[in-house]
Order: sequence, then structure tokens, then C-alpha cells
Amino acid sequence: EQREPLLDRVEPVLDVSRDEEHVARAATGELYREFLRAHSMSAGLYVLEPGATDPQSPHGQDEAYYVVSGRARFTCAGEDREVATGDVLFVPAHVEHRFHAIEERLSLLVVFAPPEG
Repeated sequence: EQREPLLDRVEPVLDVSRDEEHVARAATGELYREFLRAHSMSAGLYVLEPGATDPQSPHGQDEAYYVVSGRARFTCAGEDREVATGDVLFVPAHVEHRFHAIEERLSLLVVFAPPEG
């Protein structure tokens, strides 16, 4: 039995290059921009500038972060650690977490399961 490729069944929310995404996000002041949504998960780009305050509060979904670029500190459930390009972080639903002491623009791929919102 031949299966359909999964990517044929998932519609991207945005269809722009990373450079175009940074320009669009900066123009609107958005920190998070969703670019993919399926029934079981959503994904987006979350960007924080050096010295910025991370305004997020706990979410009702599990989430994973992949650090695309940048350096900062990350506090989750009272534990603090340094994060940098290539790191992967997991945050269970409803757990307090925050990025801080952002030294370089922090670009994060964020995956929520189930979808945020």
C-alpha cells in the first residue's frame, strides 16, 4: 500500500523566507509568528532581541524549542541554564518558563502539541 506524503496534507500558515519573516515580524512588533498548523501540533518562530524581556506565561500545551540562533539563559520550573544555537528544550504544559539575559538575537523554532490556542 502506498501512502500519501504527510507534507501534502499540512498547509503552511506562512509561505515566506526567513529573511522576509524577520522583516514582517519586526514591522508588526510580533515576537511569535506561527507558520504551520495541523490537528495535532503547531509550529512557529519566536524571536527575542538582545536585552528583551520574554513576556510569555505558561501554555496549556507541551512545547519544544529548538534554538536556531542566539544565546541567552532559560529558566523552567525554577531551574536555570544557558542556551545557545542547536539546543533543544522541552517544557511540559502549564509549567512556568522564560528566556532572559539575552546576549544575541534569540531565534527559536517552537512546536506546540496539541496546537496552541
